[in-house]
Amino acid sequence: MTQTLLVEQQNRICTLTLNRPESLNALNHELFQQLRKAVDDIASAGDDIGCVILRGNGKAFSAGHDLKDIATGTELDHSDYEATTLEALASLPVPVIAQVHRYCFTGALELALATDLIFVSDDTVLADTHSQWGLSPVWGMTQRLPRRIGVAKAKDMMFSSRKVGAAEALAMGLVDRVCKPESLGDEVLAYAQSVVRNSGDSHRICKSILEATDGLRIHDGLDYEYTNSPGACADMAERVARFTERK
Repeated sequence: MTQTLLVEQQNRICTLTLNRPESLNALNHELFQQLRKAVDDIASAGDDIGCVILRGNGKAFSAGHDLKDIATGTELDHSDYEATTLEALASLPVPVIAQVHRYCFTGALELALATDLIFVSDDTVLADTHSQWGLSPVWGMTQRLPRRIGVAKAKDMMFSSRKVGAAEALAMGLVDRVCKPESLGDEVLAYAQSVVRNSGDSHRICKSILEATDGLRIHDGLDYEYTNSPGACADMAERVARFTERK
């Protein structure tokens, strides 16, 4: 099997790199199989991994779903697999950052939306082109996109298939930070390093509560937090003691 996903781990940061540069990292089933294995490994790694970076090799993050899969009809044979892989990515107990450059279209946007934060280069364009090709989303676009930018803006992107530049994407809340192309990787890495310095236990609890309460009325969400948040995490005493000793 070709290595369509590169996995590298250093200093508790795991970097997943889409590795089909000859096709602008178009997403196919083989890549998703390797992504699923990597996500499962991260989920079982415990404290060995504190943050994940998802990036693309070559000229672009990803041009989207491989149209060859769609044209042959094989996409329908495993669409559930791809969808559940994105659910597994979204459910990881550690923060996940998408490092996006140049192109992020349709399936690639669904992939990025399954992460926690999206950092892009200022030359990035993003789009949902399902309607351009006569397709409907099956990887989560109708649910994750409006939760990020609101229903009206999601409809605009879905109905028009128009390309959204980095500045507009930041203004509408589709992405979280815009960087110069030459500094994107460094800024993502620096952010990931700041994440792993903090409590992984706190990250896990916050992510689980955010996921469980998404869409609830605020009073129901508050009740859930009061019931399920321990307040003091497993490493709290150690962290406070280290700070006190330094003081």
